[in-house]
Amino acid sequence: MTDTEKKLQDKAKELLEQGKVEHIIGYAAGSLKFTTTPLITKDKDDARQLVINPFIVNNLSVFLNDIKGKIGIVAKPCDARSIVSLLQDQQVARENLVILGLPCQGLIDLRKVERLTGKDRDDIDDITRNGDKVTVTTGGKTQKFAAKEVIFDDCLSCETPTPPEYDFLFGEPSSATDKELGRKNIKELEAMSPQQRWDFWKQEFSRCIRCYACRQVCPACFCTRCFIEETEPQWLSPLPRWQDNLLFQTTRMLHVAGRCTDCGECERVCPVNIPLRSISKKVEEIVDELFQYKAGMDKNAERFMTAYEPSEAEDLMR
Repeated sequence: MTDTEKKLQDKAKELLEQGKVEHIIGYAAGSLKFTTTPLITKDKDDARQLVINPFIVNNLSVFLNDIKGKIGIVAKPCDARSIVSLLQDQQVARENLVILGLPCQGLIDLRKVERLTGKDRDDIDDITRNGDKVTVTTGGKTQKFAAKEVIFDDCLSCETPTPPEYDFLFGEPSSATDKELGRKNIKELEAMSPQQRWDFWKQEFSRCIRCYACRQVCPACFCTRCFIEETEPQWLSPLPRWQDNLLFQTTRMLHVAGRCTDCGECERVCPVNIPLRSISKKVEEIVDELFQYKAGMDKNAERFMTAYEPSEAEDLMR
């Protein structure tokens, strides 16, 4: 246990003991190696289960709409931005939250580790990070990689490695990374012709099984009833045909435009590994280019598409 982890546990326990929160949402060790699982508890003794490590991947803000009362929530930078976006949309109230902020230097993508080592995660003995190096131990042998080789693409592009909103901060503020590092897949798509991109996405969405894991894990998808479930009128077929799969995702991405914080959860949970972040990140960049707006940075800012500047008309008419 690190000193930072103990301070987080002590603060969570204190908040529950003093009745300042009714629930704590954080991370506990998972049942599989190199995993964590969301921990939602009212028991002060459960605070000792809280962990901080390079595998705390879940965006915990997705649970806020389902839990009532005062909540203490552990929040990485992208999670904190999602919380700010939910505050702007009046989905949660700031006075009901105690945000336990965690600066983040990037989370380890186990799929990248597997590709680099040629080993399944079950065959790996240990993965540790020390600064900008990650050490992987397998069968008594160690391999060292640059951190940028093994962290998630969205972490490579992170411009806000310190939460923009918090009540308590656990750890030292981090510096921003080079956002171009996480654009490799997007650059490849941008270099394609329109027909090549069309063929690429046709192939990708032909594999979609319409499980809706991407929607369920997204904090910005907070509609009580999703448009895809409407029957009067029925916008799209519920069958996983590639045309409907493509339209579902493009419509969903438009719905979360100005709310997506590039947490990468949609792509991480996809069971068939469709590169969904390539769409969401591109939408985020377009929103920033046209409106100079980044989701979840300022809870007092006007919500996206709710304010108008006269100069916008000429920018959009092109």
